[in-house]
Amino acid sequence: MGNKKKMVFNVLFLVLIFAGTIYGVFHGEDIGQISDILQTVNPWWLIPGVVCVVVFIWGESIIIHYMMRNLGVKVGRGTCFLFSSVGFFFSCITPSASGGQPAQIYYMKKKKIPIPVSTQVLLIVTITYKLVLVLLGLGLAIFGQSFIHTYIDDVQWVFYLGLVLNVVCVAGMVLFAFHPSLAKAFVVNGSRLLERMKFLRHKKSREEKLAASMEKYNQTADYMVGHFGMLVVVFIITLVQRFSLFAATWFVYKAFGLSGSSSWLIILMQGAIAVAVDMLPLPGGMGISEKLFMEMFLPIFGSKLLLPGMILSRGLGYYTELIISAVFTIVANFVIGRKTDETKIRDEHGAL
Repeated sequence: MGNKKKMVFNVLFLVLIFAGTIYGVFHGEDIGQISDILQTVNPWWLIPGVVCVVVFIWGESIIIHYMMRNLGVKVGRGTCFLFSSVGFFFSCITPSASGGQPAQIYYMKKKKIPIPVSTQVLLIVTITYKLVLVLLGLGLAIFGQSFIHTYIDDVQWVFYLGLVLNVVCVAGMVLFAFHPSLAKAFVVNGSRLLERMKFLRHKKSREEKLAASMEKYNQTADYMVGHFGMLVVVFIITLVQRFSLFAATWFVYKAFGLSGSSSWLIILMQGAIAVAVDMLPLPGGMGISEKLFMEMFLPIFGSKLLLPGMILSRGLGYYTELIISAVFTIVANFVIGRKTDETKIRDEHGAL
């Protein structure tokens, strides 16, 4: 019941933010003129933009498959792509992308992947995912002051706020991931606190399961620490994954027949927006992402093409990602669940 209420709240919140964003973007604008401009774009430039989005989703599935294989967990590449799609879909529709990993753990559990293993793997995925933003943000803050004053001077406080939040988040997750005793204390004491607050009933079996789970978590964490090379590979894949999504805006730029701004400049600008909005409690950074785009990309697209450019950029970077991940989440719901049910049926017949 609690999960249903939370889902209803998330959907209503998403609809409210979406409606507010649409109103804020199009209020007072000439819709007919925008439509006419959008019809002039070269659609062939948008195809590689869609490919960038697919690479973004696919990149995480490569990481999940790579780490699971190294941990001795056998799972197919196609299934890992479904795990990745599930994560991105629920991240897109929940504040601060908070729903992605719980949904992934749920589907991984259906494939008999131990929760401590899936938790540790997804924690590493999240750390590297945010670490790319932290390094990009710190690089711009230290070496890119001219870039900041030229393109994000009026909204740089949002950029620095996002950078600080990401640094704090990554530091906390690194401590949790590679300090097993701290993780164990947090889980055990958290369970006891919930019992004292009457949210949970005291059960000795729960304590035993938690102890067994944390032992598996400790083993996984020790393995990660002892295989630094694997973490480097994960970081490199994540770097390509994140920058592929940023590159989608450059293809939008080319679709309008524009030139004069380098691909790296546009990628860095889109990366700066990601640094700013990643930790904000808005589904997909909705609302603030559009605002920052309109502020930052005016010198790049010009006043006439700025709004159409934002529509296509967000259409690729957020809504295309949402649609693709939604489709494969539906597939995951049938494929993974059905395989689990078939396995149970075979086991029952075998027992008979």
